Amino acid sequence: MSMRPLKRVSETTRDRAIDLRKQATQPEKLLWSILCDRQLDGLKFRRQHPIEPFIVDFYCPEAKLVIELDGESHNGREAYDADRSKLLAKLGLNVMRITNDDVLTNLDGVAEGILRVVRTGRENRRESLP
Repeated sequence: MSMRPLKRVSETTRDRAIDLRKQATQPEKLLWSILCDRQLDGLKFRRQHPIEPFIVDFYCPEAKLVIELDGESHNGREAYDADRSKLLAKLGLNVMRITNDDVLTNLDGVAEGILRVVRTGRENRRESLP
């Protein structure tokens, strides 16, 4: 049985996540078009998913994978993003950062990269089993 690293989400965070889903950027829509409906290797992804105190762009519970898209709004926020990634890692989550430009210009490569990270994580979990 897997443990949920998530605690109960506040109403404010939940409402903000709903708003973010309605205001998706073009790169978010494009990436979601290949992640939704288990299209990528049968993996279930959620978008604008609350993980207190954050809302992550995409989350796959099975792979314990957070995908964050970085666009112009992240310029100058590298330290904040790094701290955020460290906090998510403490919850046992893998964080993958992808640029908006990569999604817009190389969606197939982005999909392959996501699958590579997921498969590597699966292999590492198998190796750690007794």
